[in-house]
Amino acid sequence: MFSFNSPYGACETCDGLGSLLEFDEDLLVNDPELSLVDGCIEAWAGSKSNGFWFMATLKSLSDSLKFKMNTPWKDLPEKTRQTILYGDKKIKIEYDFRGANSHYEFTKEYEGVIPNLQRRYKETKSDSMRQWFESYMTNHPCPSCKGKRLKRESLSVKVHNVPVDEFTSYSIEKALNFVQNLKVTGAEEIIAKPILKEIHQRLSFLNDVGVGYLTLERSAGSLSGGEAQRIRLATQIGSRLMGVLYILDEPSIGLHQRDNTKLVSTLKNLRDLGNTVLVVEHDQETMEESDWLIDMGPGAGVHGGSIVCAGTPAEVSKHKNSLTGKYLSGRLKVPIPAKLREGNGSKLQIIGAKENNLKNIDVNIPLGKLVVITGVSGSGKSTLINDILYNAAAHKVMKMKTLAGKHKTIKGFENIDKIINIDQSPIGRTPRSNPATYTGLFTPIREMFAGLEEAKLRGYGPGRFSFNVSGGRCETCEGDGILKIEMHFLPDVYVTCEVCKGKRYNQETLEVRYKGKNIFDVLEMTVEDANQFFENIPIVKRKLETLLEVGLGYIRLGQPATTFFRRRSSKNQTRNGTF
Repeated sequence: MFSFNSPYGACETCDGLGSLLEFDEDLLVNDPELSLVDGCIEAWAGSKSNGFWFMATLKSLSDSLKFKMNTPWKDLPEKTRQTILYGDKKIKIEYDFRGANSHYEFTKEYEGVIPNLQRRYKETKSDSMRQWFESYMTNHPCPSCKGKRLKRESLSVKVHNVPVDEFTSYSIEKALNFVQNLKVTGAEEIIAKPILKEIHQRLSFLNDVGVGYLTLERSAGSLSGGEAQRIRLATQIGSRLMGVLYILDEPSIGLHQRDNTKLVSTLKNLRDLGNTVLVVEHDQETMEESDWLIDMGPGAGVHGGSIVCAGTPAEVSKHKNSLTGKYLSGRLKVPIPAKLREGNGSKLQIIGAKENNLKNIDVNIPLGKLVVITGVSGSGKSTLINDILYNAAAHKVMKMKTLAGKHKTIKGFENIDKIINIDQSPIGRTPRSNPATYTGLFTPIREMFAGLEEAKLRGYGPGRFSFNVSGGRCETCEGDGILKIEMHFLPDVYVTCEVCKGKRYNQETLEVRYKGKNIFDVLEMTVEDANQFFENIPIVKRKLETLLEVGLGYIRLGQPATTFFRRRSSKNQTRNGTF
């Protein structure tokens, strides 16, 4: 009855989602500075199949309502704009179509842009068309439950005047205080005591791992990797298992130093239950609080793979060959630059930001500088930069269909001509994507091979050296280098292609060599090796040097994107955004 995943408690209008997908005016009108003639309503003006019909409809409407088609959208009266978007059954539109051998003339009531799109969205059976329609839609609060996800009957039940939807809107820290201060007596105590104890324990575990700022209703998809990992950690503490090996990969990601002590304390509690806790981590406090420290290295990629030293943190700090130990002991430090960049004098001004927990703040961001937004976990950093600034800039500068969080205005967009969002999302989801293809490095390399004398004699073009198209690739594995064997009820098994031996290309293509290396050999090179190999080819070397600068000299040019860590993908995106 109190679960939005159950038909007994879920709102019948939105099925417990709390929101409905609806067409958004701000996405439909891509630029208010444009007029109807210029295509300000992209969904109609940009329609390949029905564009002429829709523009003729708007022309007839303009004749009926007495407005000009070349007037900028922002200058049209509000009533006129609403009529254009939502229609008016009282308005009759006259159509007059004349062709070479035909003439159509009829009258029809004006449907409106949004009702027209809604009808076509419901009628279409095409997945691609459905995706196209949804690019103009956003989630709006359900009108029945007001975003609360539950039926009215469920919301009418309260504990100390607090309904379930209000309680789930609390942060974990606030919910913990509520439960601690909740006084129950008599029959209520008999029923509630064991339940409150369980709730108190679980909230305490979550608060102890440093996610007390998260609300109970926060969607899992909006959590960062570190937050999700810390929540799973809290769940394991609650299970109180013994004799278990726990493995954590950088649980401190995104965690402010203020909350790091809580996390370390939680890890120790997990150890004290009789478990082994193995943590992959760079955080200094976590390393210093460990019982045993293993330092891998000495370098990255082909330069790593060895144990530099192992021992207590104090022993590692004294080890002469440990780079980690040198930083732990203070022998090495990250220097603060003596002189900082002055910037270009321009700035971005965010005025009246009040999305989520932001308190109607004004922020000035100087341009031409490295600017860091910091603060404790949950203070509003991501809301300010991602939800407001990036979405607003992407919409204004890049003409993307994004909606910014609540704010009054942002000034200074005229000082930037492009915006790139570099996050930790994968650079590719298949083995075919790799650093060479993602960064655009593979194109000049293929063109270089096609320009070799042997390739010209054979009539090979750049496409011959691509493993994505027929011609030069191995057709048995279609350029993958591996074959997938479906095991039906078991996980699929991958084996090396017997024809090309995993080299992805046919024998004729591999016979073309540059400095004794064929195209497969080049893809097997590390960035570091390739930088020396292509030292006389500026367009290739420039891209390779950028990869080196962001610390990716050890990865292979043809290394599948599926093998990358999140942080490595982010570095690749950084490199891609510099050209």
